[in-house]
Amino acid sequence: MAFFWVICSQYIQAQPVNHALKKADSLFEAGQVTPAYKQYRLVREQQEQQSTRQLLRMAYVQESLGHYPAALYYLSVAHAGYPRHDTWRKMVALAQANRLTGYPDTWRQSLAITFQRYYNRLLQVLLVVAVVAGTLLLVRRKTANRVWWSMYGVYLLGVTVFLNLLAPARVGLVARTHAALMAGPSAGAAWLTTAAAGDRFEVQGQQDIWYRVKWQGQDAYIRRPDLLLVQ
Repeated sequence: MAFFWVICSQYIQAQPVNHALKKADSLFEAGQVTPAYKQYRLVREQQEQQSTRQLLRMAYVQESLGHYPAALYYLSVAHAGYPRHDTWRKMVALAQANRLTGYPDTWRQSLAITFQRYYNRLLQVLLVVAVVAGTLLLVRRKTANRVWWSMYGVYLLGVTVFLNLLAPARVGLVARTHAALMAGPSAGAAWLTTAAAGDRFEVQGQQDIWYRVKWQGQDAYIRRPDLLLVQ
């Protein structure tokens, strides 16, 4: 649990401090973690305000209460907003302790986390370059030859590939125990397996009341109320 106390101190972000959030911080720092959690949740749900520090503290409280699926959810949201290896390792440790799936501890995952940390920044740079280059070509359209326009087209294609193929995957966590994974988007489809609360799946899409997820290299379907999207 000391993990959270160390990491939380690294995420003090400059943001408008409202009364409810200030009260939550005071309660947490005074050791009254359960009332603090209620305040943090109030701020997040009613005021739509959250920070990485706030999410990690909410995860800490839920883990201390033995609610590891909730702890994993808040860790996942924090990780989605600001990917860090320390946060992921904590998620892996919780998942392994509770025999959950969807939390790979591999070098590929470590590389993906490093990439995700800089994805938004890289995308912003690529888009700025595209706008500036396009503006210059339009201004100098009388002197710009086809080679420059072709190079610009190839660049835009590369940005499109970066945006669509390399974007972080959308994931969801199973929200309840004994959630069924089906072979198709129907209660009459073949049953594949039963997922545990906290299992993590990559979401491929949705159809009616079903999410299509990736399970053991194949498509599977889970009811939407059974899966909580990380967002």
